[in-house]
Amino acid sequence: MMAKIIIKLTFMVVLFGSFQVSGQEIKFDGDPDASFENARNLAFNLKRKQAQDTLLFILTKYPDYHDVRSFLATTYSWDGEYKKARKEFNYVLEKDKENKTIWMAAIKNELWGDLPYAAIEMTNNALKTFPNDSELLLLKASAEENTNNPLEALSTIQLVLDQNPDDQKAKDYKATLNNGLSRNAIGITSSVDIYSDVFDPMQYYALTYRRQTKYGSIIGRVNFNRRFNENGLQYEVDLYPKIAKGLYAYVNVGIANTFLFPDIKYGAELFKSLPKSFEVSLGFRTLKYSTTTNIYTGSIGWYTGNSYLSFRPYFTPGETGISKSGTLTYRKYRSDADNYLGVAVSVGFSPEINQFNINENASKFVDLESQRINLGYYFTSANKQNAWGAQFAVSHQEIIFDQGNFFWIYSLAVSWDLKFK
Repeated sequence: MMAKIIIKLTFMVVLFGSFQVSGQEIKFDGDPDASFENARNLAFNLKRKQAQDTLLFILTKYPDYHDVRSFLATTYSWDGEYKKARKEFNYVLEKDKENKTIWMAAIKNELWGDLPYAAIEMTNNALKTFPNDSELLLLKASAEENTNNPLEALSTIQLVLDQNPDDQKAKDYKATLNNGLSRNAIGITSSVDIYSDVFDPMQYYALTYRRQTKYGSIIGRVNFNRRFNENGLQYEVDLYPKIAKGLYAYVNVGIANTFLFPDIKYGAELFKSLPKSFEVSLGFRTLKYSTTTNIYTGSIGWYTGNSYLSFRPYFTPGETGISKSGTLTYRKYRSDADNYLGVAVSVGFSPEINQFNINENASKFVDLESQRINLGYYFTSANKQNAWGAQFAVSHQEIIFDQGNFFWIYSLAVSWDLKFK
């Protein structure tokens, strides 16, 4: 009996000792600085999981290596794991409140996590240690803007400019906020199409009024066209109602009393934001001439950095079948959504985007061949109140009444918008 007890005790001691040895084996035993540098390289080369494993391994022996822990938190934030990032940032800030870089990273984590009120509270705490710091005040203004308080954000930005009137970031942000507070805008667009054969130049003008509301944008437009030695007017209304977070719609209605436009046009489309900065939509357009043409469309778009890429197909049923066309668009943004360079390439004929229409059944012409490239440049004044745009396009289009033959169309358009409160 005693021998059995001794054997059991010996087994337990050996087993416990093996766990101890095992625990010692997994503990970090190397150069923490070299391993940290290796983890950073892994993280910046999109090997985030391996980087995080390395950082956690370093912390098993050096739990107060704050640069390691804060960088681990930053990688969590990059991956959208804001709660895990917050835990690591809080650990560091409890022990080191004098590190502004970590404060800023922690505040950005709250902003990215869509917790602007938490970001404001954290910024106020940071400002106790770094009073009137311009970088922290800019983050606070961003958080205030995200709580739908642009006036408070503007007041915070003014604190920065009171200390340093030449702070360019603050000046740009102030202009952006003022631009957002400008709920109204009027605009004028003028364009001309020059044909290589058959037709005289055709002129297009539009007068627009836009109002931004908490429910979405409302746009009223009067279009004037001079084509075939005739003048005509069309009246349009566009609505962009907000339905829910990441979900909004487009609704359009237009009327006219001239063959230069559809008698009635209307359309609707639903847009939905997706993860990874994607957006998709699905909708239709209807044009009523002597008969009705229905166009079915949608889009898929992707925002990456300062770039936007989208593809929009059009499907138009007609007497000769279903016409298919599409437009690929690329935009490179600069300071904001009103400043960008755009390129669009279209293939196929669609009454929605091809302006050439005559007073006949448009459904007969949906199988026409057409290719088009459009270049556009848009920019604003320093105070963001004035916005200008210029477009140049070249189209190669089949002639409606002489199918098999083509003409070239050279289009030039300029626009100006004035924003006001």
